[in-house]
Amino acid sequence: MSKTPPSSTGLLKSLIAGVEGAVSADGLQKSTYALAHTLTRLAKVDSDGSGLGDPEVQDVIECLLQVLGFNNPGAAVAAVDGLIAMGPAAVGPLLANLDAHNYGARAWAVRALAGIGDPRGLEVLEDALATDVGPSVRRAAASGLGALRLENLAEQEREGIRLRCLEALEAGRGDGEWVVRYAVAVGFEGLALPLPPSHPHRERAVAGLRHLQQPEQEETLVVRLRAGVALKRLDNR
Repeated sequence: MSKTPPSSTGLLKSLIAGVEGAVSADGLQKSTYALAHTLTRLAKVDSDGSGLGDPEVQDVIECLLQVLGFNNPGAAVAAVDGLIAMGPAAVGPLLANLDAHNYGARAWAVRALAGIGDPRGLEVLEDALATDVGPSVRRAAASGLGALRLENLAEQEREGIRLRCLEALEAGRGDGEWVVRYAVAVGFEGLALPLPPSHPHRERAVAGLRHLQQPEQEETLVVRLRAGVALKRLDNR
């Protein structure tokens, strides 16, 4: 998100004050949603990331990070949406504030990093898919591994990141929860779509989808169907 327009600065300060001054769980959820909704609207107007140093941007991110640590799932969902709207500016603070002793905050942070798609979150997403106890967190990580934004990286770096994503997703095919394996299919598709048909990483992602499409390999019908949808989309691209 770029530098906050003057007309929005006062509004953001007011919304932050509303979050910080909330005296009930419902009030916190509503005030966080209002802040996140405003950030999403602003992000649609201007999202070039030039506002990383703005005090207002830093204040917003700090506020949303604090909400992730509260025992309020509704507010945390809204905070994740707000952090995603902040884009790359939120990645550094998210990584710096990962708390191994606060599982809830860390789980929400994984969701935010997956939604932002910044490659700096790669290691966190890999670890979450492989080890997190929460299926919903592993699901978010799997989807996020297929949606990293690599266009601004050098080709060699892109190749290395794709390889790590593929390896993580291949391991995720054996997850015990079907919702995670479904997300693995989504991740494979996301990795493959930007690549030409002959690219070895696309071929490897296609092989991963075919694995998930086979009844002898994947017992859950909806996962097999999702893999089939991905393969059809790739055939048409």
